[in-house]
Amino acid sequence: MNENTEVVVIGGGYAGVMAANRLTQRGDVTVTLINPRPSFVHRIRLHQLVGGTDGAVHDYREVLAEGVRLVVDTVTRIDAAGRGVELASGATVGYDYLVYAVGSGSADPNVPGAAEFAYPIGTFEEAQRLRPVLDAAPATAAVTVVGAGPTGIETAAELAEQGRSVTLVCGGVLGPYLHSRGRRSVAKRLARLGVTVLDGPDTKVTAVTADAVRIGGGRELPSAVTIWTVGFGVPDLAVRSGLSTDVLGRLLTDETLTSVDDVRIIAAGDSAAPSDLPLRMSCQAAMPLGARAADTILSRIAGERPETLNQSFAAQCISLGRADGIFQFAKRTDVAVWFNVDGRLGAKLKEVVCVGVIKHMADEAHKPGGYRLHRAGGADTRRQQLQAKSGQAPAPAERAV
Repeated sequence: MNENTEVVVIGGGYAGVMAANRLTQRGDVTVTLINPRPSFVHRIRLHQLVGGTDGAVHDYREVLAEGVRLVVDTVTRIDAAGRGVELASGATVGYDYLVYAVGSGSADPNVPGAAEFAYPIGTFEEAQRLRPVLDAAPATAAVTVVGAGPTGIETAAELAEQGRSVTLVCGGVLGPYLHSRGRRSVAKRLARLGVTVLDGPDTKVTAVTADAVRIGGGRELPSAVTIWTVGFGVPDLAVRSGLSTDVLGRLLTDETLTSVDDVRIIAAGDSAAPSDLPLRMSCQAAMPLGARAADTILSRIAGERPETLNQSFAAQCISLGRADGIFQFAKRTDVAVWFNVDGRLGAKLKEVVCVGVIKHMADEAHKPGGYRLHRAGGADTRRQQLQAKSGQAPAPAERAV
């Protein structure tokens, strides 16, 4: 009889759920998922939670394999030497392998007054906190959305579609990821919705007060509700646990997603920094990374050499209210190209993606090992990126278990 292997997954988001489900394909592996919330948060719908058009949560029974033990608690420290994690409840959980998938949240705004007077929406709790504030504000109240990435654009469009008076402060370029053609399409849709878009070099926010937003050049914008969507940060669990991280606090790994400090710790999702060259924070990256992390562990259990990261991007999709959207195609290197699908078809494609994400996880729960998108043929692209970064592609750091 094979010896049982205990795997603990920290974080029940896209990467953690995918990894946990995939690990259940072996009967001699026991999987424990530790997450601070009892429900799965569909983060790419948080702007809809803010707008009141979706709850952005699913019961874990919809997406998590029956064989995975769910522990609702928060990990406060990883004891790598003792192969255990300490929980806020005071309990400890031991492991043979650990999947570090703690995800991301809102970044520290580092702008005077932003922490006190602006509402971030990077997490479920933050979006929930904002919802009653918007409900209490008059329909004519000035709403300012700071940040013109996907979250900012989607939030501004969602609220403007409901008749809100919305100003989108870009702090630079509208939709930096978008191709210029796609950017023009988004700008036109926002204009039709009545969103005032402030972009360019003089639109960086310098201060936030209870009823205004100040931007470059001393301009002050009245703002009854200020929503902050600039950047993402990661939990400091790895730092507090004495593990090596990049400057943002993401766990440093090799190309098999194995921690550079400990062969028993594998990272996935937004909190992973493979070869100090992390992928874009997104569910598009998180689920394949979760599958790759699980495959690394399964390979080691089987005494096989784990495969290296083999992942590419294809697009970025942004909803522009419920009736419009854009599906921006990209090269495998995650650089946008001229071609996009917008309008109602763009909205439908975005909805297909949102529904499909849940389906991918549910399918992996029912048939572990069936997910294949992490093998989409991005090895050459990844190798080129590594070569551009360091001059030569590093070999995976294989160490004895």
